[in-house]
Amino acid sequence: MSTSFTPAEARQVIDLLASRSLIRLVTEIDDNGAIPPRRLAGTLPDLSAHQLRSASDTARAHGLVRVAPGAVLELADSGMELADLYDALARWARRHSAPAAVCEFSSRVQHVLGLLAPSLTPGNADRPAPLLDARPISAGAEADLARVRTLLIQWLAGNSQVTRVEPERAA
Repeated sequence: MSTSFTPAEARQVIDLLASRSLIRLVTEIDDNGAIPPRRLAGTLPDLSAHQLRSASDTARAHGLVRVAPGAVLELADSGMELADLYDALARWARRHSAPAAVCEFSSRVQHVLGLLAPSLTPGNADRPAPLLDARPISAGAEADLARVRTLLIQWLAGNSQVTRVEPERAA
């Protein structure tokens, strides 16, 4: 599967997807259902009001969540697919003890996205790059990582709204 991201575009989309507050928002809604915006602070108390507002605005602008009847935030189809992608990334990290044997879900997702970022650019396709502070990965782990990369590429291909520089603002 080919990619057409410049290094700057790849970094931008990875930075968006690896945002801890976005990971927390998407996975919380996926795990526990819709959340009224006024209850976000109580549901995700580890995030500041600014982080919550930014994650909510970003998720809505990129079509990952929507305001449903009853004024609750729920995942759009692309948000549900992103939650599945996050689960796959975290499973790879957990299986290969990356970045550590014990760490939180969002750290696992961020780590794997960091490994995959370089492989999104032409000339680096199918070649995940270890992070500077990471230990080298085994051949088996690299093969598993290639499968996770395919899932990421498929998600990105089906959700081009996330790769646009200026997303449409949610109404």
